[in-house]
Amino acid sequence: MGRVDGKVALVTGAARGQGRSHALRLASEGAAVVAVDVCRPIGGLPYETSTPDDLKETARLVEAAGGRIVTREADVRDYDALVDAVAAGEEAFGAVDVGVMNAGIFAMTPALEITDDGWRTMLEVNLMGAWHGAKAVASRLVAAGRPGSLIFTSSTTGLQAAGLTAHYGASKHGVIGLARTLAIELGPASIRCNVIAPTGVNTTMIMHDTLYRAFNPDMENPTFEDARPLLMQHHMLPIAHIEPQDVSQAVLWLASDESRFVTAAVIPVDGGFTQV
Repeated sequence: MGRVDGKVALVTGAARGQGRSHALRLASEGAAVVAVDVCRPIGGLPYETSTPDDLKETARLVEAAGGRIVTREADVRDYDALVDAVAAGEEAFGAVDVGVMNAGIFAMTPALEITDDGWRTMLEVNLMGAWHGAKAVASRLVAAGRPGSLIFTSSTTGLQAAGLTAHYGASKHGVIGLARTLAIELGPASIRCNVIAPTGVNTTMIMHDTLYRAFNPDMENPTFEDARPLLMQHHMLPIAHIEPQDVSQAVLWLASDESRFVTAAVIPVDGGFTQV
């Protein structure tokens, strides 16, 4: 018996990085997965977003490990697209009872240089996207009278402020507020709502020149090794970042019945970052 046997999980941002890791970990413990990602460029970011081939690779890895998965190319800013993805999961596997609202974007920009378009895109993907995923899953659960688990990805920046991230920080603080409010409203329906707040994770989203330069503004072409000492100073444990699998372990626990009485919690997976 796997820890989430019989469950069906929607995972947004599943084409690579944390989302792919979550899909693989849940599938390895018996869940069927509905994997969603935008799979096209989003303007104004310092890194490339996912591609259709990335999402196909997630599906290949899940199936190679013996898991079950359906995929959909969908933008979390489009609520109807997420409703369709949930419907596809129901058709393939039965009721979707876990929502993992992982999709998100990141950029570092001085507050007074953030454009309205940049602000809007950040909030719409990170916060509205989380709302859309949660609503698409929860509305079906409430209609069917089924319990469920909604899991939101925030950030250490959702718990404490960091420079150059006014739009990102606002979105991630908002995710925590959203999850806690939904926990109150959906609790009577036995739907749990929890948040994971990771420190920096070793993915394309943060491992790029913009981040390294923020920690080494006087260097022409800083590398991760140049940024490592400063990143380590922000953690109690001797680490500069964590791996996607470290976050996936928390996702698995929150998706499973092992956490059946946990709701409205914000769980830092941060090496002590928020306590330094």
